[in-house]
Amino acid sequence: MNRLPKTLLLAAAVALVLGTNPALAIDKMSAKDQSGSVVNARQEAQIWTTYALSPYLRTNDITVTVEDGKVTLKGNVEEDVHKDLAAAIAAGVDGIKDVDNQIKVDADYKKPYDSSKRGYGDMVDDATITAAVKSKLLWSKHTEGMDTKVVTHNGKVTLNGNVATQQAKQQAEKLAKNTDGVRSVDNRLQINDKIAFVNGDREQGASKSNVISDSWITAKVKSMFLYSSNVAGTDISVNTSKGIVTLAGKVDSGAEQALAIELAQNIRGVKSVSSKQLIF
Repeated sequence: MNRLPKTLLLAAAVALVLGTNPALAIDKMSAKDQSGSVVNARQEAQIWTTYALSPYLRTNDITVTVEDGKVTLKGNVEEDVHKDLAAAIAAGVDGIKDVDNQIKVDADYKKPYDSSKRGYGDMVDDATITAAVKSKLLWSKHTEGMDTKVVTHNGKVTLNGNVATQQAKQQAEKLAKNTDGVRSVDNRLQINDKIAFVNGDREQGASKSNVISDSWITAKVKSMFLYSSNVAGTDISVNTSKGIVTLAGKVDSGAEQALAIELAQNIRGVKSVSSKQLIF
């Protein structure tokens, strides 16, 4: 069958994802051709996006072509396992019946790097880091309520804004550095005494009117572990009763144990942390 230019195929896929009428992106085609082309474009876009997000495939040169349920993969990768991964991802897409994997394995292959261009996966990584750092700052009893702007570029986090104390500034930097994917932190936070006064009034009012639930504390402690680069959050169970957090499980070292305890203690609403069942 006749194929549309790549730009129109992509436009059709985007239109489909956005819930708009694909006919607006593809003109002068029969209903049958439109349907087939849009499905091909959607499948190509889904496979390509998954490759772009994968840390194992995003740096490789892989092209994807879909024709009536058959995927053809071409390009270069450094290892056999990456070639197999690319095929497995493509085969897992709904509607794909066959994968023709023509990818070549070359241990010496290096994709040309252009520092002026950032891939889709890189942008998603930076956005994920920014969201994680913002969340950690919001949940921490030492940094909650800060006027902070978080920006991430290629794994480098920049903190701007105002904080109440030097401790808050240091804690913000520590939380950011300990976030998965962060390469470095540029701490430009400024200390402002007025914020300390305002936050003091806010905390007094909050303590009288709001009680942080145990379930909220448990959820945030678990999330704090998962976002952190030096704590195996999936290996630690968390339970909270009346603000007292109990940690159980196994960690790799005393340093990881100490960090897990510190992260839990810093969550808003936590009164104390019991770590007798957290061993290494």
